[in-house]
Amino acid sequence: MNEKNMQNVRNVDVLIVGGGPAGLAAALRLWEKGIRNILLVEREKRLGGILRQCIHDGFGLARFGESLSGPEYAGRFTEKLEEYGIPFLTDAAVYQITPEKIVTVVTKKGLLTFQTKAVILAMGCRERTQGALAIPGERPAGVFTAGTAQAYMNLYNRMPAREVVILGSGDIGLIMARRLTLEGAHVHAVFEIQPYPSGLARNLQQCLRDYGIPLYLSHTVTEIHGSSRLEGVTVSEVDEHLRPVPGTEQYIACDTLILSAGLIPENELSLEAGVILDPRTKGAVVDEHLQTSVPGIYAAGNVLHVHDLADYVSEEAELLADAVVSGLQENDAQEEKIPIRAGEGIHHTVPQKTGGREPFLLSFRVTRPMQDVEIVVRLADQVLLRKRRKRVVPAEMLRFPIQPFLNAVQKSGEAEVESPSEYRNRAAQESPSGYRNRAAQESPSRHRNRAAQESIPENRNRTEDGMCEENSDRPAQEIVVEIRKIMPDEGFGKEVE
Repeated sequence: MNEKNMQNVRNVDVLIVGGGPAGLAAALRLWEKGIRNILLVEREKRLGGILRQCIHDGFGLARFGESLSGPEYAGRFTEKLEEYGIPFLTDAAVYQITPEKIVTVVTKKGLLTFQTKAVILAMGCRERTQGALAIPGERPAGVFTAGTAQAYMNLYNRMPAREVVILGSGDIGLIMARRLTLEGAHVHAVFEIQPYPSGLARNLQQCLRDYGIPLYLSHTVTEIHGSSRLEGVTVSEVDEHLRPVPGTEQYIACDTLILSAGLIPENELSLEAGVILDPRTKGAVVDEHLQTSVPGIYAAGNVLHVHDLADYVSEEAELLADAVVSGLQENDAQEEKIPIRAGEGIHHTVPQKTGGREPFLLSFRVTRPMQDVEIVVRLADQVLLRKRRKRVVPAEMLRFPIQPFLNAVQKSGEAEVESPSEYRNRAAQESPSGYRNRAAQESPSRHRNRAAQESIPENRNRTEDGMCEENSDRPAQEIVVEIRKIMPDEGFGKEVE
């Protein structure tokens, strides 16, 4: 940026991109922690994000202990925002974020440029569209994402459908099945390509079973019919590899196809800022402070990983805000991090790395539904967390607090926390005896199988599109999150920390 342009740059300590549940919660927490030079930027005309169109209840149960609609939940935050006098811009779009944390914003009055000390990414996520799903056929009117149909009905008072097929059992799709039915539409069925539902159990019950709407698992739409307006769809069963099974095709006449086939974090701005993304979450790779690979740029909410509940989004954003405050006040240098790997049965983890010095919240999802399982978080032979669960499903995010695990050592009469490299050196000296004792109790074949599994960390290199790719180089030490089936002879027992 040249000297002339720098003269028009405004300085803010923290700029928050997005005025949804994550951005609102982060702004309030920063203000309550004493950070005053902040700015919240929202591209819509009103704050609240996706909550504005979610008129169903169920929000706030975890946070406020009562069931609220989306607008009511957002209102709890926007009212405080206005009470505190926190600065915000609406109908303004962030155009660019640089690695130097210079943020360019497009407004009706022109471009605004801000030099920041920290940037909080809270842009939320977007839905997978017909093009992303690559369904054969034309592009007639009547094919909507669930969120678009929801906006038509709840924000603009327009009825988009009469005869409806829903593809995907995500929560928004399930909620729209009920909403459309209540408004007089006929929902033929919900079709899910996976052998298990993608939505929460409460939505399956309240939105489908209570209204007699059938759900077909291992089915997908294989063709769209119609030119100017949708006339019908062809639905087929799929095999274990999610490929359509010939001879199972079924034609359903309908005027509307609702797509509820997953959400993708909105990270175009993140990539331009140089943020590295996780190919599993499609969100940023972050540490225990929710700081990305670019120092001073943080991420929380659905832009980081898709959440089940808005309550969890708000909580995560507040944890992020606490970390931002510490970073601004202490100006912490970048420390060495220990990677966190998703092991057997785990799809992904957030965060993906930690320094081990402070407690943090570990979030993850399983790869498939399982019953009577044990979840273990370990660092070499050290078990950081052990939990047992009767049932786990991919639709429900698991969240557990992890306590600091690097030992405090005495130096010059003061307590200091050893670094990850010091820990690895100590662990390398201490672990062989424990490892040999454990190995001696196992059969040779079982020991070899376990050792082979434990030697597969997941280090990654960055690709041109900002994602990461697998690398055969393994870190010397890593945290592994894994899940296993509890054998009948073990007994389920009580939950173990």
